[in-house]
Amino acid sequence: MFTMRFDMRAPEFGAKTADLYQAAIEMSEWAESRGCVSIQVCEHHRSKDGYLPAPMILASAIAARTKTVPLQIAALIVPLHDPIELAEQMSVLDIVSGGRVTYVCAIGYVPAEYAMFGQQMKGRGKRLEESLSVMQRLWNGEEVEYEGRLAKVTPLPHTPGGPPILLGGGVAASARRAARLGLGILGMGTDPNLEQIYLDACKEYGTEPGLCMNPTDGAPMSAFVARDPDEAWAKWGPHLLHDAQAYAEWMGDDIDSATKSIAATVEDLRAENGNYQILSVDEAVEAVRSRGLIMTQPLCGGMPIDYAWESLETIVNDVLPKVQTG
Repeated sequence: MFTMRFDMRAPEFGAKTADLYQAAIEMSEWAESRGCVSIQVCEHHRSKDGYLPAPMILASAIAARTKTVPLQIAALIVPLHDPIELAEQMSVLDIVSGGRVTYVCAIGYVPAEYAMFGQQMKGRGKRLEESLSVMQRLWNGEEVEYEGRLAKVTPLPHTPGGPPILLGGGVAASARRAARLGLGILGMGTDPNLEQIYLDACKEYGTEPGLCMNPTDGAPMSAFVARDPDEAWAKWGPHLLHDAQAYAEWMGDDIDSATKSIAATVEDLRAENGNYQILSVDEAVEAVRSRGLIMTQPLCGGMPIDYAWESLETIVNDVLPKVQTG
């Protein structure tokens, strides 16, 4: 079993943008019946390498080509957007997908994105909370006044009350916010006490705890599988390194995450044995048996399409049969 994440980075030395988008849709359709348990798309703006800025559009395209696989948008940077427009778009996507799309909503951390949308970084947590409240009321069929505007969402979403939402964030304030709002939380793996902070806050606020996920060490979120990992690192490594360094540049020194890398070279990245790993078939079999799945990012760093297919097909043709036969 495996997951796939697409962020659609397209550096100049990788595959062409149009080819990457077509591949993401085709891979999603192909993988649905071959052990893929979820597909995730992401959001960022002003990226030099074309990182996906419109995740709901790609999610809609994937939803139209699939039937049952769950989709997730993580993270959706809510304070950048008008909540009324978001509520409408999310309602339509919920209808199109038959209720298969969930969201990890977050405040974001890149100042250039806020500047692009004319929003202030300061107070973005409050704006997130206000936006979610407005959206949930709209999904319940209410007519809502927001910033002097009357709004009502039609049609209402397929899912009563709106699509499922988690909050994203790795600090105590994020856990407490999620608890106060009665939402689950997806952490960043930086605070091992996050779940307890969340549960304590739920008790304090009298809310029912939801799903709490916090990545742990040793569970890569950008994994690949190859029959010859040495050869694969030589071919695929520069694309993994590009992805790692681009995220590290955004995070800077102030933001930490279980997925963050400080690698300067492909060799450094491989030696970290962290978020970016290329597993042998036997290692992948053991990973599925011990963790239940492999989290993949097939088109990582603008990966050439044939390289991405090579990893996916190795998972399906070599790894899963061994797992299934014990």
